Amino acid sequence: MTSYGMPYLLEDKTGKLTGSHFVDINDRLRLTLRCTTREAAHTTYIIYNTTAGTDPVVTLNFGSNNSLGTITFGSGPQVPMNSFLEPSPNENAKSRKFIGSDGQQYRWSWRTTQSEEWTCTNTSNQQVASYSLKVPGEPEYDHSSGCVLTIEEAYPHLAVEMLASLTIMRHIVTHNL
Repeated sequence: MTSYGMPYLLEDKTGKLTGSHFVDINDRLRLTLRCTTREAAHTTYIIYNTTAGTDPVVTLNFGSNNSLGTITFGSGPQVPMNSFLEPSPNENAKSRKFIGSDGQQYRWSWRTTQSEEWTCTNTSNQQVASYSLKVPGEPEYDHSSGCVLTIEEAYPHLAVEMLASLTIMRHIVTHNL
C-alpha cells in the first residue's frame, strides 16, 4: 500500500449504526457495514472489505432485546462478543479491551478526549484508532455524515477488527448494555 505519512481517514457515509460505508479519503481502504437481518430474536450485521472484494469478513449477531451475541471473523468460529471485547473489572461498560489478530491488546474508551467520541489505544496507551462525530455547526455534506473513523497508518491490518469492535461498542452505548 502507498504510504502517505498520515492516518486512514474513513469517512462514515451515514453515521448510523444500522449500516454505512467507510471510505478512506485517499481511497486506500473501503469497508461496508450492512444489516442483513433484523428480527425480534436477533439482528445480523456483516462487514465487507470492499477494497479487496465482496466476501464478508466479519459477521456480528446480536441477540433478542439488542443483547450482545457473537462475532465471527471470516469462516472462523463464533465467539461471544463479551469474550472478544472484554470489560475490565475496574472499568465501566464503555471501556473494553480485545486482542487483535496481531496478538496485541487494544482498548476502546468512550469520550475520554474532547474531540473524539471513541478512542482506541494499545497497551502503551498510544492511540491506534478513533471515531469522531460531526463537529457541531459544521455544514452538511452530500453523501456524508461528517463522522470519521481514523486508523493510524501503521494499523491497516486491523481496520476490519477496529470497525467490528467499534460497532459493538457503539451498540453497547446506544442500547445501554
